[in-house]
Amino acid sequence: MPKVKRRIIEIDEEKCNGCGSCLPACPEGALQIIDGKAKLVKEGYCDGLGACLGECPQGALRIEEREADAYDTEGVIAHLKEQSPELLEKHLRHLEQHAGELSGGHVHQGTVSCPSEAVLQWEQEGPAEKSAETGRKSSELRQWPIQLHLVPPFAPYFQNSDLILVADCVPFAYADFHQNFLKGKAIAIGCPKLDDAGAYQQKVEQILANASLKSLTVIRMEVPCCYGLVHLAREALNRSGKDIPFATVTVGIKGEIQERSSPSG
Repeated sequence: MPKVKRRIIEIDEEKCNGCGSCLPACPEGALQIIDGKAKLVKEGYCDGLGACLGECPQGALRIEEREADAYDTEGVIAHLKEQSPELLEKHLRHLEQHAGELSGGHVHQGTVSCPSEAVLQWEQEGPAEKSAETGRKSSELRQWPIQLHLVPPFAPYFQNSDLILVADCVPFAYADFHQNFLKGKAIAIGCPKLDDAGAYQQKVEQILANASLKSLTVIRMEVPCCYGLVHLAREALNRSGKDIPFATVTVGIKGEIQERSSPSG
C-alpha cells in the first residue's frame, strides 16, 4: 500500500479510557479496543473524514495530516464483510453521503493514490447532438473511472443502473458505440486476455453485491479470447444469486454486430 500525505485519525492513548464509544461511529470498522485502548486496526481502513470525532467523551480523538497508507476502499469492504457485515450498508451510505469530499473537485487525498481513481459522475447538459460548427457528437460518458480494475464497487453511478461490461477494443471497432450502447448506461471496460480475469470476476461480484443493477450486458469482440469477459460475468452473476437480465453482444473486427442475445434473467 503506497504512503500518501493525507488526513487520518490520531488517538491520544493517555486520554483514552477504552470505553468504546467511538467504535459504532466508525463506518469502516477501523477502530477496535485492544489492551484497554482504542486502536486503529489499519491505516488504510480510515478515510480521515472524522465520523468518530464527536463520540469520544474523553476528547482522545483528533484528525491529523501526515504520511499514511492510502485509503483502501476494497480492503475496507473485504474487512467489513469478514468482521462486521452488519456495518457494510452503513459504510456504503457513508461513502455516498460524502462523495463530494472523496472525489471530484474536492478529492480526498486518502481516497486515491492517483487522480485516475477519483470517482466522478455528471449529467449531460443537453441532447447529445452533432455540433454544426465542429461536426463532432457529444460524449455519452457520465462517469469516471471506467476501467474495471479502477472502478470502486460502491460507486454511485452503479446504483440502479443498466451496466455494460465492455471489451476495451469495442469502442474502437464499433463507430456508433456511444449512441447505441453507452447512452444512459454505466460502464466498466477491460481485456480478459491481457488483464487478470480472476480479479475482474471478483470486481463484478462486488458490484453486483453492492449495487442494485437493473441489467448486465457484456459487449465483446469476435476474437475467441474475448469470450472470457462473457464467462467471468456469467460466473459472477451466478455466484451473486441476483436475478437480473443478462445479455451479450458480439462485435466483428470490421465494426459490424455479429450476434446479439436476448436478455435473460
